[in-house]
Amino acid sequence: MRELSIIPCGRKKIWDKYPELGAVPAKDAYIGTLHQRSRQYAELFTDKWVILSAKHGFLFADDIVDGQYDVTFNQKSDEIITFDTLIRQVKEKQLDQFDNLVVLTGKKYKPIINGTFTSDIDRTFPLLQYRGIGYILQALKQAVETKTPIHQ
Repeated sequence: MRELSIIPCGRKKIWDKYPELGAVPAKDAYIGTLHQRSRQYAELFTDKWVILSAKHGFLFADDIVDGQYDVTFNQKSDEIITFDTLIRQVKEKQLDQFDNLVVLTGKKYKPIINGTFTSDIDRTFPLLQYRGIGYILQALKQAVETKTPIHQ
């Protein structure tokens, strides 16, 4: 069974530390703790991972992010990616070719994922069982350290 992890981008980005930097690969753009722990988990337990960004949509590790931005899906902004574009990205990037999605995001992403992946791909949201970012970070860290997945 092939699994794809969807991980959050996060508010903290490389340009917060190095504002003079230009475009960078997505794998280098996001530096927040939740993103980093989610990525470690995804790399250990699933076949492939993508970052979900409210501005850029689904990003592979080597996709280029052109610079600083600060938008989320729960804002009103012309910069937020449309559902039509997300659905198109799922097809173009062949994200719908996986058997299972492991969505390592909070509950606000659930309707976005469910509205974007229209096929019958199984999906799990293992972090929704935790109340608060501290518990989420702890669970991700412990899963990686003990090599015991929290999704099944």
